[in-house]
This record gives sequence, structure tokens and C-alpha cells, in this order.
Amino acid sequence: MANVTVIGAQWGDEGKGKIVDWLASRADVVVRFQGGHNAGHTLVVGDQVYKLSLLPSGIVTGTLSIIGNGVVLDPWALKAEIEKLTTQGVDINTENFALADNCPLILPLHRDLDGLRETAAGTGKIGTTGRGIGPAYEDKVGRRALRVCDLAHLDAMDAQLDRLCAHHDALRAGFGQPPVDRVALIAELREIAPFVLQFAQPVWKRLKKVRKAGARILFEGAQGVLLDVDHGTYPFVTSSNTVSGTAASGSGLGPAATGFVLGIVKAYTTRVGSGPFPTELEDEMGQRLGERGHEFGTVTGRKRRCGWFDAVLVRQSCAISGVTGIALTKLDVLDGFEKVRICTGYRLHGKVLDYFPSHSADQAAVEPIYEEIDGWVGTTAGARSWADLPAQAIKYIQRVQELIETPVALISTSPEREDTILVRDPFVD
Repeated sequence: MANVTVIGAQWGDEGKGKIVDWLASRADVVVRFQGGHNAGHTLVVGDQVYKLSLLPSGIVTGTLSIIGNGVVLDPWALKAEIEKLTTQGVDINTENFALADNCPLILPLHRDLDGLRETAAGTGKIGTTGRGIGPAYEDKVGRRALRVCDLAHLDAMDAQLDRLCAHHDALRAGFGQPPVDRVALIAELREIAPFVLQFAQPVWKRLKKVRKAGARILFEGAQGVLLDVDHGTYPFVTSSNTVSGTAASGSGLGPAATGFVLGIVKAYTTRVGSGPFPTELEDEMGQRLGERGHEFGTVTGRKRRCGWFDAVLVRQSCAISGVTGIALTKLDVLDGFEKVRICTGYRLHGKVLDYFPSHSADQAAVEPIYEEIDGWVGTTAGARSWADLPAQAIKYIQRVQELIETPVALISTSPEREDTILVRDPFVD
């Protein structure tokens, strides 16, 4: 049996939660390997709706769930999410949940800095969630972060706090803010430490053990490839690498462990926040997609921008992230459209491109080249086999996989776990 790595192949919000939940029911371990609580997954299990931001999706079914070292952790957000799920009947304990002891912490000062920067940026806003994710990653690579393991050594933090506060006090002064209150910070950390430390361990060691025992591991990514700090629409990106290769470094297992890479792809395109979006529809058609797809962010509640399927972007994402097969979601949102369009290339200053350029000015200037195909009568909602799909919907799927040069592994036809057409089982070699 193979391991599976799940990533978003667009700008996030592709419906990863439902797919990860579906796969998690067949996995032995689920691992989050990057991002923070700026990610959002909505799971629908029977009549229960679970909204997760930080915890791996396997937790709702009791599957061993692990937060890897590639994640930046807000300990207070973790506690709040665990408490909320507990009220929904989810049992979270040290047997089914583990946290990497080398995870960097998101602190109140990171949230402060995130908000101050966005407010000061004016029209240059990147569109962060304001939760301190970026500043926490900055401190990680700047070698001044506090980590989960430091919560067990709060009486010996002076040198680390000196480095951290020297950086943040200077930044805060530039915004007219007072220095970091070190006494208050330590007091807050001392209060939350026992809750967090009960789950902390060297998870690379636990993963090595379960892998050796033959466990099926599901690696769960956040956001999408187009928000990758290297490969996305920079600077309108997240602060971590969202590509599949991060599953290795963000969990402590080697690259051979990532297995089948499943790219989640929405049947159209959406984006939350600022940044380029070549196929965006700022008209009645875009409004229709948004309303039918209930396009609001799980974490932020922000309305998502909507547009036609962009095969150029998805082909690029699949190549960069080594996607083995895609999971196509929200096909039912296109039900009843007389015509549907797919972007097959771009025009930039009179030149035709078959890729998305790196420079932000070029990204903003490209014009999509569309291929128009007939829509379909009837519904794809709830379909569980090819035979349940209208013929023209099948043609659309086939054309998508031709253009992105990546096969369809499964199709999701509703938020319900079982409304899934399996073409190729990602867990089978």
C-alpha cells in the first residue's frame, strides 16, 4: 500500500477537506506538514459539520493525527479548536494526536505585527488572515523563534527572548507601538504550556515507527500550490512551501515517503484575497459560480473571487508538485451552464504563453485564451459512478485532464463523503 500526499493545485479552497476526510477513513495516520491556522477545512460527516483550521482532518474519526514541524503553531488556537471539537463529541487524546516538539510558535507579537503591516500597506495589502503566520515563519528562518519544546524551559529563556525582542521591538517602534511586554508573554506561555506539552514529542520518530509497521500515511497540505512562497503568485502568497515536497521536510520523513501525490482541483477557479487572477469573472457569471458554489472562506468568511477553469495554472501546479493524479471537485456547480470555458493559454504583449510568468506585472497583464465547450443538461450532484454523469460532463472531465496533462484519480460530486467517483485508488501502488 502507498502513502498519499494531498495538496491544493490552485489557490486553495479546492475542497481538500472532504477529500482528505474520505482518504483519512482509509489511512492509519494523517499528518499536517505546513501552514498554520490560516488554513480551513470543512468536513461533513452525516449530519455533523466540522470546521478545522489546524488539526489534521483524521482527528474527527479517531485516526492518529499529527502536526509536523513544518507547521507554525498558535498554542491558544490549538486549545480553542480542541475544546470546540470536544463539544461536538470528538475525543482528542495523546493516543490519537501528536504534535512535533520542534514546531515554531505563533505568539501574540506575531499577530500584532501582521495586523500593523496590513493596515499600513494600504492598497499594497497582500491579504493575509492577520493571524501571525508570516511573521512566525520569518522568525523561524531568522533563527529567533520560540518552539514547542521551549515551553518546557520557560525559566531559561532570556537569551532567546533577547534575540526575539531586539527584532520585534525595533519593528514595533517603527509603528509607534511599545516594546514587547516580556513578563506578560512568559506568563501567557506558562499558562498554556501544560496543555500543549502533553501532546509534544519527536514525531519523526513516531512516524518512522508506524511506517516501518506498514501504516498508510496521509500527508495533508494547506492552501494551494499557487500560494507557494517560491512557486506561487509572489508576493500574493502564503509564507510556506505548499508543494508536495514539503511533506518530507515538514514531517521528518524522507522524500520517498510521500507516495501518491493527489492534487485537488476545483472544476472552476476561485481565489480569496488580493493578487492576479487571469480568468476572474467580475460579472453575472462569476456571481452565479460564487452563489452556486457557496464560495466563502472557511477561516475568514471572505467572499471568494470566481472564474473559469485555468488549465495553464493547474498544468503548471501539477508539474511543479509532481502530481500523480487529480481529484476534481465541485463539478456540480457547472450543472446547467449552456456553455463553459477553459483557459488554454495566455496572451502577453502580443505573445502567446503556455505558462504563468513569474513577475507580478506580467501576471497581472496576461489575457486568457479560452476554449468554449457545450455545457450539460441534468445534474452531476451526488453521482457515484461514470454512468451517473451526463455525457457532456464526461467530455469536460476528459478535456481537463488532457489539457493539464495529468489523469483524474477521483471526482467529488457533493460535500458528502460517499458522493465520490473513484477512478484510481491513491492508496494502491
